[in-house]
Amino acid sequence: MRTAPDTMPSTPPRPDAEDALTALIGLVREDLEACNRLILEKMQSPVQLIPQLAAHLIAAGGKRLRPLLTLAAARLCGYRGERHVGLAACVEFIHTATLLHDDVVDESDLRRGQASANAVFGNQASVLVGDFLFARAFQLMVADGSLEVLDILCSAAATIAEGEVLQLVIQNDTSSTEAQYLDVIEGKTAALFAAATRVGAVVADRPRIEAEALDSYGRNLGIAFQLVDDALDYSAEQERLGKTVGDDFREGKITLPVLLAFARGDETERAFWRRVLEEREQGEDDLAHALALMQRHRAFDDTIARARHYGDQALAALQGFPDCAEKQALMDIVEFCIARAR
Repeated sequence: MRTAPDTMPSTPPRPDAEDALTALIGLVREDLEACNRLILEKMQSPVQLIPQLAAHLIAAGGKRLRPLLTLAAARLCGYRGERHVGLAACVEFIHTATLLHDDVVDESDLRRGQASANAVFGNQASVLVGDFLFARAFQLMVADGSLEVLDILCSAAATIAEGEVLQLVIQNDTSSTEAQYLDVIEGKTAALFAAATRVGAVVADRPRIEAEALDSYGRNLGIAFQLVDDALDYSAEQERLGKTVGDDFREGKITLPVLLAFARGDETERAFWRRVLEEREQGEDDLAHALALMQRHRAFDDTIARARHYGDQALAALQGFPDCAEKQALMDIVEFCIARAR
């Protein structure tokens, strides 16, 4: 699962793709409300800075996509208990903790269009509250009582850290390969998507083949999601989404749009990429020039096409499940994730 063949058919966009998230929330509304209550409960602490910083994160919004996937996957597998609620909260805590740490590492000032936690409370508080949220996640795993669930989510947490460290290793290095880039996004993003959906089958005590199918769905969806995110960093859509255009460029991150533009450019263009990404010598017109090069070499369009390939793989992984509202909602979420690039 490394590259997309040029002949791979893409999934036709569904006309109601923008409503997919709303539909998914509607299907698991009671479970999501219970998950949100548990998140709020577990964010409390006698150390007041912790709930204050947590409240700042909640106020910034967020789609709760990963816990939604856990809730829907469990329902898809016929589960009717309550364990999936605690595990969905656990998944959200892992995700939120990584966001706090990422913003410190990236020196980000904005998160979802608002001042990031590190910009408001400082780097030290953000790192430590991120650690607190990781600890809460592990408490929820232990409370669930399943060693298999513990293994899945602990492994995902370790893989996320490895992906983030690998991103640091290849950052600012234009000789990085597409395989290395895919290793980064499989680690830092797709691993948690895969764990979020796989545990849905585990709590339902479904056969291993179903757990692996949901793992494949989540993993491929996560890769598609990150590919679209990386393309959007060079798109005007970022402004609509409350983000700053070109953050990855300014930080010297090596993403697929950069790799494609670099590989397809002439030596003059490659010298430009080395200057702005490796040497970090950037002038006020350099981002515009980078965008022009990406447009010239179809780097944006081809990154989205690659996301569609992984989206198709995610859809294929669901085919063995019986048709139901949860299955359709999970299929529509694939289009929702990719349609953000429109």
